[in-house]
Amino acid sequence: MTLDELLTVGRAAAEEGCRLLRTAEPGKIAAKGDRDFVTDLDLRIQKKVCQFLSIRTPDVGFIGEEAGEHEKSDHGQPYRWILDPIDGTSNFIHGIPMCAVSLALVHKDIPVIGIIKAPFLNLEYHASAGQGAFSNDVRIGASRTSSLEDAIVSIGDYAVGVDASEENRRRFALTTALAERVERVRMIGSAALDLAWVADGRLDGCVMLSNKPWDTAAGVLIARESGAVVTDSDGSEHSLTAAHTIAASPAIAPLLLDLVATTR
Repeated sequence: MTLDELLTVGRAAAEEGCRLLRTAEPGKIAAKGDRDFVTDLDLRIQKKVCQFLSIRTPDVGFIGEEAGEHEKSDHGQPYRWILDPIDGTSNFIHGIPMCAVSLALVHKDIPVIGIIKAPFLNLEYHASAGQGAFSNDVRIGASRTSSLEDAIVSIGDYAVGVDASEENRRRFALTTALAERVERVRMIGSAALDLAWVADGRLDGCVMLSNKPWDTAAGVLIARESGAVVTDSDGSEHSLTAAHTIAASPAIAPLLLDLVATTR
């Protein structure tokens, strides 16, 4: 299959998930850990998308966020689909519309296709390597903001679970540092939308002191294809194994990295 054909399959698969997300109830809500939840609908969407992709791309592996039968079936293949069935589950549970189905195709850990569908916002973002980024089929680009004082920057969720207090010390320091420099700080609650909105110029930057492939793989490619700079917090190129995820318009990316460095 060509990359264009795989993109078509991926968009159709993500739409299968969105069809459920639009119409189904959350169902049973279970705790995965401290203040971390999964719904029956997360599992239903993951199963539906996995089955769809396994039929149409049987030689491509699959990794989903949620545990269970459909969590992982990569068998060493160089290509793998990576899915977050509902990115922003807590938002979804509480009726907050910032949530999305996030699907990426990676080749040897490099994202080559990214699809993010936010059905309650009527938004679909997609990109394939070297072909640009699109929102509802209209080409998009990162913002041209050149100063932190004019920038709106989002931050990732605060940590929960084991060692959350220790991990949040840096997050609190980051929040303070940003609040003293940027125009506004936002917490969206969906890593996929953080990255998509940097790509779309709605945000000038985002800083997530985390990096989980199902959260970031699709959005990282979409942001890069829009012209945004995406790195780890040390300035190295972002990868699936990066510690953190920072995306920004080209002009403010080095300024944002310098600011993040002061919070170490």
